[in-house]
Amino acid sequence: MTVRVRGIYATALTRLLREAGHEVVQASGPIQNRFDGEFADERAAVTVTTTDDQQGVGVIGDHDVAAAVTDRLTELGRDTLRWDDPTSAGAIYAGTVTETLGSGAVVDLGEGEGFLPYSSSDERVETGDTLRVQVVEASAPWTDGRPVLDTTVAVRGSLLSLVRGGTANRSGTGGPAMLDLIAAEPRDGWGVSWESASEDASFDALAAALDAANDRAAAIDDALAGADAPEDCAPTCYDAGVSTTWLWFGRESRFALDEARREVTATMPGHHRVKAGDRAASAAVDYVEALCDDIESGETDFPFAVTARQFGPQVSGSLSLGHGKPDGRLITLGSGEVQSVDDDGTVTIEREMSPGGTYDALGVPKEAGDIAETKVKEGRWWYPTVYRDSDGEKKGTYVNVCTPVEVFPDTARYVDLHVDVVKHADGTVERVDDDELDAAVERGHISEPLAERARSVAAAVKSALE
Repeated sequence: MTVRVRGIYATALTRLLREAGHEVVQASGPIQNRFDGEFADERAAVTVTTTDDQQGVGVIGDHDVAAAVTDRLTELGRDTLRWDDPTSAGAIYAGTVTETLGSGAVVDLGEGEGFLPYSSSDERVETGDTLRVQVVEASAPWTDGRPVLDTTVAVRGSLLSLVRGGTANRSGTGGPAMLDLIAAEPRDGWGVSWESASEDASFDALAAALDAANDRAAAIDDALAGADAPEDCAPTCYDAGVSTTWLWFGRESRFALDEARREVTATMPGHHRVKAGDRAASAAVDYVEALCDDIESGETDFPFAVTARQFGPQVSGSLSLGHGKPDGRLITLGSGEVQSVDDDGTVTIEREMSPGGTYDALGVPKEAGDIAETKVKEGRWWYPTVYRDSDGEKKGTYVNVCTPVEVFPDTARYVDLHVDVVKHADGTVERVDDDELDAAVERGHISEPLAERARSVAAAVKSALE
């Protein structure tokens, strides 16, 4: 009774299905955080996935378990509607090509039409051709899409897949000699491909998944044994595939899902109603609810962690330094790649420096291969930049004293307060540019209270670095 759940309904469905006695497996990170207890990384008998338009879900997998899951979800509300898919996932057909499009061909399956991307066929496809195809991606009946086909026959799973006509693979994602480690073999005439999720699964779980895939492969072999060639029987179905049912959630059902989700985590009224309508609104819902969680837990400071998760900055993205001047100018110090984003508001970026000239106050040359590592923290009155050469050796540290940093999604903004602190490669620490701060006060660009704060910060930084 194992079930894998994905999409915007995952939290609510996880609660409902666990309550009904199903074991949810391969849970996503957010689901693991919201529920007590561990989730196994083992084969899912059924996968429940939100449709691309977010109006409902597909329930795909072993017939008995899929029927029990579908029955439970149909009880959500009187406006939950269900349809059994006549062209189920994994079904194998003899089909006839009726039309060729820019990226693929339309194939008559008898019970409906499918779409075969040209990249999923080893041979050129023309109108009138007959060929054997398999449904690799079913399509909800209320959409305009056709099920996606492939000419390769396989048993596709989230932990591993078996490919008919392939050879045993002992080195895939699952690790070297995985078949030896789990003491199991794929069915003769089939090759195994390890999926990324297999990395977290136990050997017992992988062995069980391979056993189940072998059983399905045997059923396919039986269905194709002695079957007529496509040119002699198209269109016809060789194998009906796995159970595939589509559920459309109406408004009452979505609000029932809200109630189930609210038992687990903060959930605004109309959570699923809003998410089903617009992806941008979906992000706003996540943001509001994350704020509610912070408020309930006693967090009263600016919610940097929640804001960054929803809007950025993100690791591997870019962040520029918006270096404001007291006279009103803004200088962008270039963009760096985000290395880390911490919940306390600290963001680390790296920039590759261009050669030529010297580093301010440090007096060392800028050379090819130099890297600047900058750490900015939301609300802090200073930030350090460490310069290193191509071998990773420190060339010096420059600490900029500024107004409290604000870390926006793509820019860290502040106003430079002139006075700074530097630490040379030999360990010498000095405070610089006090005269520029004094001049800015005289010109009226910086108030005396702000200047006093800058001097205090510089003194504390210098003391810390010595």
